[in-house]
Amino acid sequence: MTDELERLANGVLWPGFFGTTAPTWLVDELHDGLAGVVYFGQNVGEGLPALSAQILDANPDALIGVDEEGGSVTRLESATGSTLPGAAQLGALDDVVASERTGTELARRVRAVGANVVLGPVADVNTDPRNPVIGVRSFGSDEALVTRHVVATVDGIQDGGVAACVKHFPGHGDTHLDSHHALPEIALDVDEYERVHLEPFRAAVEAGVDAIMTAHIVVPAWGTQPATLNPRVLGMLREWGFQGVIITDALDMAAIRETVGLGGGAALALAAGADLLCIGNPTNPGDAALPDQDRRDFLAARDGIVAALRDGSLSRERVEEAAARVSALAAKIRAGETAPEEAPAYDAAEIVRGAVSVEGGAPEIADALAVIDARRRSTLAVDSAASYVADALAGEGLRVRLDVAARPVGEQDAVIDEVAAATGRTVVLVDRPDTEPAQRALIERTALRDPGAVVVNVGLPAREPLPLPTIEVGAASRLGAQTARDALLGRFRPRQRTTAAG
Repeated sequence: MTDELERLANGVLWPGFFGTTAPTWLVDELHDGLAGVVYFGQNVGEGLPALSAQILDANPDALIGVDEEGGSVTRLESATGSTLPGAAQLGALDDVVASERTGTELARRVRAVGANVVLGPVADVNTDPRNPVIGVRSFGSDEALVTRHVVATVDGIQDGGVAACVKHFPGHGDTHLDSHHALPEIALDVDEYERVHLEPFRAAVEAGVDAIMTAHIVVPAWGTQPATLNPRVLGMLREWGFQGVIITDALDMAAIRETVGLGGGAALALAAGADLLCIGNPTNPGDAALPDQDRRDFLAARDGIVAALRDGSLSRERVEEAAARVSALAAKIRAGETAPEEAPAYDAAEIVRGAVSVEGGAPEIADALAVIDARRRSTLAVDSAASYVADALAGEGLRVRLDVAARPVGEQDAVIDEVAAATGRTVVLVDRPDTEPAQRALIERTALRDPGAVVVNVGLPAREPLPLPTIEVGAASRLGAQTARDALLGRFRPRQRTTAAG
């Protein structure tokens, strides 16, 4: 039986879990006031609406979050790839109506599976092209552009009847480290940081966003603690008048787990001003994940909170305040459970066609495509190497996966020659041609060995021109790959880029 302090702690915890049905421990905790759950790819299947119903039956006030951004990041379509535009594509198109309607469509899809919180949009201004974790998840590198599309997307999501959660406060865009694996430090001039990276979050607060997710990053000007655990950083949001829910990024990420630990991180995050603690994806430890890792992580976080309450390092009033904010959001969502007004017609493919561009001259129309997939390995945030991208691009043609970081040049050249000899135009599929020298080197050697080849780039646009015609897609998604294929087969003419992105 859950005691009083454990029940209080339950009200601020948001775990991930294994399986496509709710495990017994999770149902029991939901009955004992658990705030809700976060869905990840391993939870998604045909029975997802029934799973949501099971969760809401155990706790009708449960918040059910989905890390669904469109483009390169999807949970609902994790097996086949997203069929929605991504942020970079919307930023390239720069049509706020398209962004708002994409937000509404995101909300519709999330509501359809019984969930009620979208963990998006990304409000980070991606000012470091080396960024391994944000990149095309951002609307762009200009704060004004990012701001207007964040606000439009928030409006669309919340008009669609679910809560939006902008992320990752105070801005994860100027880092070249991934907080899933390390603790990034951003040493920008603080005036520049406030002017550029805080602006989309300020605007989201003014627009009435329901929730804001923290980042596990250190800004030395504001202290040595990561933002998730830093009362000065989280206090900014309240100073701006934000009364919604501050949600932590996953506490099981290495930036927290391997520094202060899950339990310590949970207590420190609450003390700093967070309201809802995302315990995250139990697969994050990788091969070290145990069969009951989901419950272990949940208990570690809860035990840390209860211990801090008992020793006085965390006040009961602070946890009660956090739980009240979570409950208020749940009440707001329940009050708006009637279906929103019918949304205007929405054509995701048309939006992506408008965002895709070609640089280096339009390639000749091909009859078939043969794909060398040279993208980087998948990360915990983005399934970079997902096969659905290459599959959708190649269609019935040849596709070869080539890990350019691991394979020697001679073997790579053999792959180029093999693909060049196959039926169809050679396509080199990349995602970091500016920041991964091996990708650019592969393209340069392909240009020499197969001058009729083309490049499809699903990452940030190449700043330095490539030696082959390049389709700039801006998302590692099924829809993006299908659009690039249509362009190469002559089914539509993408816009021309006159200069590389600066």
